[in-house]
Amino acid sequence: MSGGEDQEAAGDAAPEGASRIALSAAATELLRLLRDQHGPLMFHQSGGCCDGSAPMCYQAGEFRTGSSDVLLARLTVEGVPEPVGFWMSADQFARWRHTHLTVDVVPGRGSGFSLEAPEGVRFLIRSRLLTEEERAGLDG
Repeated sequence: MSGGEDQEAAGDAAPEGASRIALSAAATELLRLLRDQHGPLMFHQSGGCCDGSAPMCYQAGEFRTGSSDVLLARLTVEGVPEPVGFWMSADQFARWRHTHLTVDVVPGRGSGFSLEAPEGVRFLIRSRLLTEEERAGLDG
């Protein structure tokens, strides 16, 4: 079980409509497939270089989180019965705090233990700067 699962998500107190993270349609579809194959899921993004900066998908609790991690969101995925936690290392979050992240899927295999690797695809993050209104809603 993940060590920090009781931590409050970074966006939990945000007003309706404001969020730090979203899923593309391709990511949503892939998460449904992975949930059917592996059970409850979670993401972790470490902030290393190369593939270390890509979000890794694990069975929920498979990656141990702690005080050096931030829970960005508990993502609701249509067709998946439980939320998918999205964790990021605190150092990475400090650098990306001002961005909105979208989890997407591209062809090719990353190097790591992420559950999508056998499918011939990998998750990646697309980012944009948060608007002033979004920042005020999320940080306020």
